[in-house]
Amino acid sequence: MQHLLKILSLVLIVIATTIEADAQSLNGKVTDTKQRPLAGANVYWLNTTIGASTNANGEFEISSQNIVKKRLIVSFVGYIPDTITITKQQYITIKLKETQALNEVTITEEKPGTYTSLIEPVKTEVITQTELTKAACCDLAGCFDSEGSVEPTTTNVVTNAKELRILGLSGVYNQILVDGMPLVQGLSYTYGISSIPGTLVDRINVAKGANSVLQGFEGISGQINVELKEPGNSEKLLLNVYTNSFMEKQFNANLSHKWGKWSTIIAAHTTQPANKFDRDGDHFLDLPLLTRYSLYNKWKYSDDDSLGFSTQIGLRYLSEQRIGGQTGFNPEADKGNTEYYGQTVQIEQPEIYTKAGYRFNPHNKLAFSSSGFYQKQDSWFGTTSYKAIQTSFYANLQYELKWSGRHYLTTGFSYRYLNLDENILFTKNLLKRTYNGRYLKKEMIPGIFAENIFHWRGDKIVLITGLRLDRHNSFGYFITPRALFKYEFTESTTARVSAGTGYKTINLFSENVNLLASSRDIIITGQLQPERAFNWGVNLGHNKYWENITATFGIDFYRTQFSNQIFPDYDTDPTKAIISNFTGKSVSNSFQAETEFKFYGIFEVKLIYNYLDVYQVINGSRYVLPFNPKNKITSTLSYKPESKKWHFDMNLHWYGEQMLANTTTNPIEYQTPVTSEPYTLVNAQFTKSWERIEIYAGCENIFDFRQFRPIISWQDPFGPYFDTSNVWGPTRGREFYFGLRFKVKGL
Repeated sequence: MQHLLKILSLVLIVIATTIEADAQSLNGKVTDTKQRPLAGANVYWLNTTIGASTNANGEFEISSQNIVKKRLIVSFVGYIPDTITITKQQYITIKLKETQALNEVTITEEKPGTYTSLIEPVKTEVITQTELTKAACCDLAGCFDSEGSVEPTTTNVVTNAKELRILGLSGVYNQILVDGMPLVQGLSYTYGISSIPGTLVDRINVAKGANSVLQGFEGISGQINVELKEPGNSEKLLLNVYTNSFMEKQFNANLSHKWGKWSTIIAAHTTQPANKFDRDGDHFLDLPLLTRYSLYNKWKYSDDDSLGFSTQIGLRYLSEQRIGGQTGFNPEADKGNTEYYGQTVQIEQPEIYTKAGYRFNPHNKLAFSSSGFYQKQDSWFGTTSYKAIQTSFYANLQYELKWSGRHYLTTGFSYRYLNLDENILFTKNLLKRTYNGRYLKKEMIPGIFAENIFHWRGDKIVLITGLRLDRHNSFGYFITPRALFKYEFTESTTARVSAGTGYKTINLFSENVNLLASSRDIIITGQLQPERAFNWGVNLGHNKYWENITATFGIDFYRTQFSNQIFPDYDTDPTKAIISNFTGKSVSNSFQAETEFKFYGIFEVKLIYNYLDVYQVINGSRYVLPFNPKNKITSTLSYKPESKKWHFDMNLHWYGEQMLANTTTNPIEYQTPVTSEPYTLVNAQFTKSWERIEIYAGCENIFDFRQFRPIISWQDPFGPYFDTSNVWGPTRGREFYFGLRFKVKGL
């Protein structure tokens, strides 16, 4: 390991001392006067046919070979063209002014709600702010109504804990990043995705299957990167008020300001609890009483694509309380006793992350990023006390080199630290459970990595090869190879292939809260090894353009096969959850087909079909894993007239039959069907806009479909068969909501 570090250090030194830029091309970025990137801008040399167009980030590269009079023309619809004389610059940022008619009407282009770029080498589905305003999107878990690759799933109905599933696999197998940082992991996993308000999200990038090795060895089923709003590219002021028919309230305030190259955004959020509802008469609340306060602040200096120094600093503090259980439960008097059953969660979490970079020229950059958070959690599940503290730290130093004109090499070091201290106590142990005690986990994982992106024939052929080596303090070395290939048949048709390995070390209780909520005893049969899997996938995308109609088509298939997986065995004994390493065959096959049409820029319709086949082979028999609909259909419809003064949005979700947990060994009154029934959810929202004010009103689950009494043994919550995890459908029924946004645009 020491020899390998010395070799990599020597390579970095050699590269850093040879940062002579390739002068055969000019790189740059095109933005508007508010530094918002302009995608699709035209860039070409005067009196030549040599040109380029900007990508989704407003970036471009244009050949300057044999160009004598270097006068660059830049144009974009709705903006005043500009001509720039190039001398010795190798990187340039160009700001275009908006065209204004005599009546001061500015022509602008609205961001698409969702899109999958055919240009990018990794298939990434992007959900923008435009899409996020088409539904309530109160938190991150509610931001995927129009997206087929991610399925928000309830893991504990009493506290409304959720996870985001990709490829039919548990959410622990996909990597969730916030501004590229691993801030949702371990103790923050169970409730972390619900703690990010939708009004703070700029866009969400979803990538399925094997991805870049730069962020670590995890991300077995995919990666979700939540990009929060940038200080220099958001509203000057945003106020949002929301309430629903359960009388849950939310308030959000974002404030941005800019001084020269410095800019900042401050965001405050609170959620206030709903009233008590028990529509199905099981004496349990239909939704928990949630109280949340969070304060977020991000500072930014310069742009990371600009020459010289740039930096970002983000800070957030979260305080959250959830109270669920029987309607008569009083957390002050009933915690830990058997008078009334209840669950409570109290979370305190400060976090910080930083990014800093120095770009020597368009071809060389040194970047450093780090993040850390501390979470203290105090929870009760009936008579089970769960107290935990986690400290996490992550750091990454990498060197980025653009070589031979078109290729990119990234090499560097990373270090991850996690210290998790969990204490489990039973105030009364009538069921003779045995897993109480103190659980300590400490991880120290240094790693090195290298990734190269090759471009041939322009961007028609792209190959990404990556390799990382990490050393876990308990499990030794993890070697993670990954590769992605893109081939562009035409400007409208692109195919991609990806393959790679991934690892995951288990956090048994913090990431599987349903175990604590159940009355089962937990039996751990031996040392739990890291979970390991190999994933490969293929996808094909095609765009078609007519005069007033745009159509997109896409299909993909991904297969994940585990060589070790930790999946609790609930079937051997109805009173136990047996935890062990499973080295047999465990597979997820996922197929998705998607098509979208846009008519005249005012009407959009999308249709998505998903097929899942997730199973294990045990003793020669094939067992389908529960809570995955084999067939699912998602459809969305949006209408926004040319005036843009109002819009109507609707989405429909049809879920096919799902296998459920096996309860045949329970007493008959506590048994559930082997499979769920198919069901349909329909959501709709109407939004009316003025210059600074938007009002929106909608209804989720219009036809009021509910899974009736989802809690097993609700009649005897302290008995041996109590289980809150057998949830396959909505449990709270129809929900109306109303909200108001006040915006002051521009900095």
